[in-house]
Amino acid sequence: MYIVRRIALYSPPYEFAAGNGLAEIGPEPKGDLIGTLRTAIAIALIILAPVFLTAPAAAQDKGVSAEQRSAMESVIRDYLLKNPAIIREAMQRLQAQEEAAKQAAAVTALKTHRNELLHDASSPVGGNPAGDVTIVEFFDYNCGYCKRVAPTVKALLKSDPNVRVVYKEFAILGPPSVLAAKAALAAQRQGKYVPFHEALMSSGRATGSTIAALARNLGMDYGKLLKDMEDPAIGKTLQRTYRLASLLGINGTPAFVIGDQVVPGAIGADAMARMVSAERAKLKSAPARK
Repeated sequence: MYIVRRIALYSPPYEFAAGNGLAEIGPEPKGDLIGTLRTAIAIALIILAPVFLTAPAAAQDKGVSAEQRSAMESVIRDYLLKNPAIIREAMQRLQAQEEAAKQAAAVTALKTHRNELLHDASSPVGGNPAGDVTIVEFFDYNCGYCKRVAPTVKALLKSDPNVRVVYKEFAILGPPSVLAAKAALAAQRQGKYVPFHEALMSSGRATGSTIAALARNLGMDYGKLLKDMEDPAIGKTLQRTYRLASLLGINGTPAFVIGDQVVPGAIGADAMARMVSAERAKLKSAPARK
């Protein structure tokens, strides 16, 4: 049984795709506050309904007059005004229910799609391909937080030679990001994925000119790169990543999957090393799990 824990170590930096297709920067989105408040009030009314409406409910079969309805509404309103904390309680309950639903969906997704997550042949692999612990990273080349955490991942791979990384091109910050993701996947066909990936992460904003310059600096066949970028297979790889991220409840970058943990945000080096060590210890105690 896989237990997925969505870890927020310190409200980590996170970039996400807004509904209008533009990027917004900040902590993991929590939804519309006003909408949540309205929902919370509705829940509060539902919670209170059995208290205030039990007696009148029996009379509803016979019809409730406007005066009776007004009186009931007044009682509920007065109660909420005198006990406003119940609205906070309702909001907390709503958030807990939503989080539980996300976790349940992520549990199912990890169990059902674990092979795709860890062993999709179209997903580039770095570090030790035979490493005992796998880190799956969802990222965007134009995500500032992804660029900040890239040295952390690179340093971990250097200090721990038994870690495997699966790179998931999660291009959510606009067309230039999609272009960069396609270029990186095309670079894989020339055996240059990791150096190309690291170069993009250490450069400024990823654009067509940036891609061309990096490809030439790495001695790549730029004509072949452009041709491979148009291969529908690369587009399908990106679509599979979008779908997988959605199933896991990942809607921003960077995000990591380490063992049974879905971790959003640019986590620190110490925290990442601790999670790797914990997963390694877990695997040693349960050798049948791969």
